Amino acid sequence: MQQWRVVCAYDGHDFCGWQSQPDGSGVQDRIESRLAAIAKGPTRIHGSGRTDAGVHALGQVFHFALDWPHTPLQLQKALQATLPASLLIRSLRPAAASFHARHSACGKRYVYTCHLGHALPQQARYVWALPERPLAMADMCDAAANFLGQHDFTSFGSWPRDAGEQGNPVKSLWRLSLSQRGAQLRFTLEGSGFLYKMARSIVGTLIAVGLRRLPASDIVSLLQARQRVPEIVTAPSHGLCLEHVFYRSPKGHG
Repeated sequence: MQQWRVVCAYDGHDFCGWQSQPDGSGVQDRIESRLAAIAKGPTRIHGSGRTDAGVHALGQVFHFALDWPHTPLQLQKALQATLPASLLIRSLRPAAASFHARHSACGKRYVYTCHLGHALPQQARYVWALPERPLAMADMCDAAANFLGQHDFTSFGSWPRDAGEQGNPVKSLWRLSLSQRGAQLRFTLEGSGFLYKMARSIVGTLIAVGLRRLPASDIVSLLQARQRVPEIVTAPSHGLCLEHVFYRSPKGHG
């Protein structure tokens, strides 16, 4: 069987997350349904990780095994053929038999977008609108620095019913940057891995710091507590996007 490595993008509003759902509403369900038609039988795909309902992706990676007598481009076109407009197969190519979308990954990049003020209706599905008041950006940057490095992120994770993929709560975060352009505020997070809701919890807590509801100095004690507390806020899912999965460590990391 030939192994195939695929990169896809999707609008999270149209799916109940990446993972297969009983009602067939996961991104995985739509792709596997299309593959079953191509392969004339069930074909399992394996993603780089889950994204929650409402979370978007520009660079989700998955793999599957299928003998295909034609070109990779023809397989890509066949796979895309009946998928909805909100799910795009960006690239498809042969991969080594040893490649695994999740186990071979060495890091991920997430981007979270906020809008300072009331967002336009065309933007509202993809940003967390913050109309309350200006944020204390300097305090947020000070707080963000405390997340960098290797930590036990238990306090900033959440535990789903099926926690098997959660794994080791110790993760390395090598980038957490804030950039503002006009009313748009972007958080870029890069690390070795992310717990369930970890990226959203980090962003939500930094916004709480920016709104002066939480001192920046509390981040260290929250990390050290290794337990979920009410001060940790989870940002809404629709502002988050999985932008890239690393299969070679970025320079200087790993």
